[in-house]
Amino acid sequence: MINIFKKNKSNILEEWNSKGEHYAKEINEMVEFGEKNGWENWKGKEPEDKRDHLAEEVIRQLKQANVEKRVERFRNDFPPSHSPIISFLEKQSQSIEQLHFINDQKIVFLTGTAYQKRQAYLLSNDQTLELDKNINAIGKSMQNNIFAIATESKISTFKGWEGELINEFTLHETANLGITELIPFNDGHKLLTVTSEGIYLVSKNEEKLIHPLNEENEEDWSSNIDMENATLSNDNKYIVVGDQCYDHRILDSDGNTLGSIGPQSSYPHFCLFSKDDSQLISNSCHFYNGVTIGINSDRFIGVKIEAYTESDDYKIIDEEMRVYVGLATRNYYILGDAYGNIKAIDKNGKEIWRHFLGSTISGMTISDDEQSLWVGSSSGILHKLILGKGHRDKHTIGNGNHYGEFRLLIWKNESQIWKW
Repeated sequence: MINIFKKNKSNILEEWNSKGEHYAKEINEMVEFGEKNGWENWKGKEPEDKRDHLAEEVIRQLKQANVEKRVERFRNDFPPSHSPIISFLEKQSQSIEQLHFINDQKIVFLTGTAYQKRQAYLLSNDQTLELDKNINAIGKSMQNNIFAIATESKISTFKGWEGELINEFTLHETANLGITELIPFNDGHKLLTVTSEGIYLVSKNEEKLIHPLNEENEEDWSSNIDMENATLSNDNKYIVVGDQCYDHRILDSDGNTLGSIGPQSSYPHFCLFSKDDSQLISNSCHFYNGVTIGINSDRFIGVKIEAYTESDDYKIIDEEMRVYVGLATRNYYILGDAYGNIKAIDKNGKEIWRHFLGSTISGMTISDDEQSLWVGSSSGILHKLILGKGHRDKHTIGNGNHYGEFRLLIWKNESQIWKW
């Protein structure tokens, strides 16, 4: 009986690896062909990952390896993959959001969306620590390491994680609103709060609605919005706001409109400044795809880009991604999309690399030296990559040459967080 068990275990390992390598190879070849020759010229079938039937046993063995503290050995035997475990994700996944780098190999993040009861965690190397259950949102400034922590009716800003308290903002109009994104200003004395009931500029004395605006003074007007998104420039000189029904607008630091950017796909969905603030990118989506354009900083004041119209005021950055999250490094943007891809694209629209993780990308942060990248997804999985270190296995989908250090399965209704 023991020999049969060992044989079965060996067979599972062999099948997981042979089929996983084959699938990754086929996917990589297909994507490379499509990018070089145009997807309309691809005549082959889309590759299939035929390992669904192994998922239950592999996840069982993963949990056992965690309990027995032999995860590294398990990881080498069973490189992680997305598609075989989709049946688990459909039942147990949750969004991993609001990732922020602290220092060394330490980050903070939350599980759950703005509509749900969230849980905040501290991740140090591969160890997680649950934080105060009253935390509803966490934000970090573009510069100066200012952190903002939101509880039921208060937001506090700190100089550094667990550092000196800078300010406390008692909320009134926005006290019960779920916060999609929280961005403190670089001095900790103002905040940008993004919610489905509107985007607010919060200061010590005011919660000012800056998007959307009832410019026509309509009686039945509502500030309810979908696909709400906003960003701050790194120097905090500019705010950008947008949502499904309203164009992206460029504002000054007091919330006054300076320019507008119409979508080049259906709906405004994401915005981000380059690291040096010389460019703003604006993404608009249509179903799972989208278009991202770049506007140079010398055009911000007074710019008026019409929807679906070519213009000298912008350049095309990307014509594929529905971007959910992103960040700017010194040399390029890293953008995460609806299909589970992360891509590095420079300010001229040149793709530097791409890497597939799976499920909608819901959060991202990078170390100050730009070597370690943490990526959260709506699958309830938090990935850690070491950029440029080289592929760890032959199951990697992408051309980014990145090393998957680990992924954490932070699933609902589980006894613990599982490291893979």
